[in-house]
Amino acid sequence: MATEDWIDVGASDVLAQKALQAVRVGRTRIALSFKDGRFGAISNNCNHVGGPLGDGRLDGDYIVCPWHYWKFHCRTGVGEPGYEQDQVPAHDVRVENGRVLVRRESSSKRQRSPHEPHPLARTPTREPGPIRVLGISTTVMTPDQPRYSTSDHLLQSAMGAAADESACETRLVRLRDLAFRACEGFYSKSARACTWPCSITQMDPADQMERVYEGIVHWADVILVATPIRWGNASSLYYKMVERMNCIQNQETLAGKHLLRNKVAAFIITGGQDNVQAVAGQMLAFFAEIGCQFPSFPFIAHSRGWSAEDMENNERYVQNSTSLHEGAVALARRSADLARVMIKDNLGDNALTRGGRKGYRFDELQNANPAPDPSSR
Repeated sequence: MATEDWIDVGASDVLAQKALQAVRVGRTRIALSFKDGRFGAISNNCNHVGGPLGDGRLDGDYIVCPWHYWKFHCRTGVGEPGYEQDQVPAHDVRVENGRVLVRRESSSKRQRSPHEPHPLARTPTREPGPIRVLGISTTVMTPDQPRYSTSDHLLQSAMGAAADESACETRLVRLRDLAFRACEGFYSKSARACTWPCSITQMDPADQMERVYEGIVHWADVILVATPIRWGNASSLYYKMVERMNCIQNQETLAGKHLLRNKVAAFIITGGQDNVQAVAGQMLAFFAEIGCQFPSFPFIAHSRGWSAEDMENNERYVQNSTSLHEGAVALARRSADLARVMIKDNLGDNALTRGGRKGYRFDELQNANPAPDPSSR
């Protein structure tokens, strides 16, 4: 029978129907497992960022955390092989008279093995030196089969001018050359499950999105993003990148942590068919949400319109257009000039106060202190 030390968590025949579930032992949530005719009970809180182990799944004898896939033995709480020093508390379990009893006090303690912080986790600090311009090409291309890209061509003109005319340091990242995983929806499981650095980057050393994070957060003063228009939208690689960059934006909204300071963003948009304003608007909105500023006329764009299906003529037009290439050069120049002003004068912390759609704390305060009902007066 249940006592002060042993808590009755339910009927054994009912609990045995689920391989894994969360139960309460007093005020403590426990991940209760049933495998090979035996119950196991360990803490429900993962060592990583507190993911709910009882909502995970069993992989052999190990519970897999649903947030970031850390594993702990279902009865001992010990981490998977190679990570044994990561351990969550385990609780003794017994079955009496068809009831499952779990001891209130754990039989082992929580242990965390030392984990070196990821290099991206360092505090962003701008080192002295010239303005740094990061170019990001989002054009999809078949490996080993290069073709002409109008957005790439204009980006190269902008980057060349930034280096030669504006004496900037430049880096070019072509997303098509990087092997990086799509966003796996950790934020959709829980707000706290979206971490900085991105959980995928932390768990997968082969994931090359790290180059984008390093460039945008720690290196660049100016971010020039070039994209073609594909069916009225930016390229699929652009969206794959910004979905992974949601971890930067979530630091603003969830942690009040500003990873991007005094950063300038500008855009090059080209397409055989129209929808320039919609593509530019979406890109401006996203980069505004992560704290970027914009020069006057923050994008250049080219489209020959909805009915233009002769792409060979579109390519020829961009190749030979003096005005488009001069526009790309001027965009790089405006962006670098704005970055110099921002770095010299520093906009200060007031420029980083959240507002608008993502100023959710204003709603919280209003709900906590609602205005009086006039009808009650």
